Amino acid sequence: MVKIHKRIRLPVVLLCAMLFGGCGYDFFGFFASSDLDDRLKERNNFVFLSDADRVALTLGAEYSFIVVTDIHIKNGHTYGFEGLKAVMEDSGNNIKFMVVLGDVTQNGSRGDLELFINIVKRFGVPCYPVIGNHDLYSGGWSAWRDLIGSTNYRVDGDSATLLIMDSGNMFLGKGQADWLERELRSAVGRVFVFTHANLFTTNIEDPQQMTDINERARVASILRGKCEAVFMGHVHEWYVNEVGGR
Repeated sequence: MVKIHKRIRLPVVLLCAMLFGGCGYDFFGFFASSDLDDRLKERNNFVFLSDADRVALTLGAEYSFIVVTDIHIKNGHTYGFEGLKAVMEDSGNNIKFMVVLGDVTQNGSRGDLELFINIVKRFGVPCYPVIGNHDLYSGGWSAWRDLIGSTNYRVDGDSATLLIMDSGNMFLGKGQADWLERELRSAVGRVFVFTHANLFTTNIEDPQQMTDINERARVASILRGKCEAVFMGHVHEWYVNEVGGR
């Protein structure tokens, strides 16, 4: 859970979380996953999210939200994910939304994605899913398209803007980077960016970060001074990197 206080001003922070099991390597799944350009054609396709969840998120001046990642639901095994409902209930109604940073499923299973949807509908707050590489395996994109919809979208709140980006193939692409730059110009309040793959890890040679070093540099430059924090999953470790100074 990340609690945001109105008086705090931070540089761009890159946060990577570890929750609910391990990602591992699946090279067949990586090469069998869908194409980013095909997914971006569905940018305005919203099946799971309501219009109110996307364009009228009520936050107020002080609020909390929950970020989890890499649940890897497999064959109906949720690894305790549904236990977050108790956290919501104990929060005193101050948790306003949650984001799941990808790898919702282990192998793109439609049944496991349906189980995820049924669980989060009981949480009582908007949930914003991010697509991960495992969600694309074994034809998983078709299930995501039919049950969730867009993988790249914006959420407008009264005091914050959320930008969800698709890095399921370990890159964002020029079109998404251009989209990010445009959306930042009209963003209101605090800006938070959410994606699955990492811009940077702790090792320059780490294959778990985005593949194009020039793209990583461009995105960091776009975000500098315009974004409060970037949340990423995938590596199953927790660390914080700062881009720029205070």
